[in-house]
Amino acid sequence: MVDTLYEGRLAVDLGKLHMRTPITTASGTFGFGLEFTDFLDLEKLGAVTVKGTTLKPRSGNKGQRVVETPAGILNCIGLENPGVEYFLTTTLPKLRQYDVPVIVNMDGDSPEEYGELAGLLNVDGVAALEINISCPNVQQGGLAFGTCPDAAAEVVQAVKAKSNKTIITKLSPNVTDIVEIAQAVEAAGSDVISLINTLLGMKIDIDKQAPVLGNIVGGLSGPAIHPVAVRMVYQVAQAVHIPIIGMGGIENYADALEFFLAGATAVAIGTSNFRHPDLAEKISLDILAYLDKHGIKSINDIRGKALPR
Repeated sequence: MVDTLYEGRLAVDLGKLHMRTPITTASGTFGFGLEFTDFLDLEKLGAVTVKGTTLKPRSGNKGQRVVETPAGILNCIGLENPGVEYFLTTTLPKLRQYDVPVIVNMDGDSPEEYGELAGLLNVDGVAALEINISCPNVQQGGLAFGTCPDAAAEVVQAVKAKSNKTIITKLSPNVTDIVEIAQAVEAAGSDVISLINTLLGMKIDIDKQAPVLGNIVGGLSGPAIHPVAVRMVYQVAQAVHIPIIGMGGIENYADALEFFLAGATAVAIGTSNFRHPDLAEKISLDILAYLDKHGIKSINDIRGKALPR
């Protein structure tokens, strides 16, 4: 088992969620996890975070949805997914075959819809819910909830009222004060915070003299946003008392370690999954080697080491 392999040195806790490694996958970059089973052992992940799930099926945005950038990608998928009923009846039973916690990323157009979705997902086999209040490329909800402290808090409260799962709130970097939003969702009852989601950006085709993406704007992810993500985790870690999942541009173990040193308890691998689908497992092994090199017993012993004393 993974616990034996890693001797518990990489185990972390996010509220009631126990992870045998501190590595999960960022929603939207790993499908429902099942698509990656030919490339890595899901049971060597700390958790599988599935793509955004909504009450009803969504077809997503029209036109081109993804474009590469010099150091990442822009996407405007628009939360394409088969809906919660399909997830519960078809996908979740397959995921239950693996000994790994499942985190369901969820999205709604109103606090009431988030609450209804949370109630439906309050079932065995779902370990935690990640509230997406920060998707920058859908027309409703998303960005509006993630940029207003009161709106963000209202969504968290609606979810908490319908679920006894560990609640993770995913924050948008497209705000003036990330700390204000983080404190609002903590006060509303969020058990964990994940950050950052993608930065808002766009690409223009100079020959067609028009935007490339069908949605005009999209979310920028990949190495380009890593320094921004580390900075925001560093700020939030000093202002809240709940665990943080750091994400944004992780390509190797050193990138991941920056998040731990900045105060994160766990990290999520995102865009790099497309190029290196086994990266999450490799990073765990490389972190173990780092701990050995520095004579450190546990990943928990370096959390927040770079924070002011």
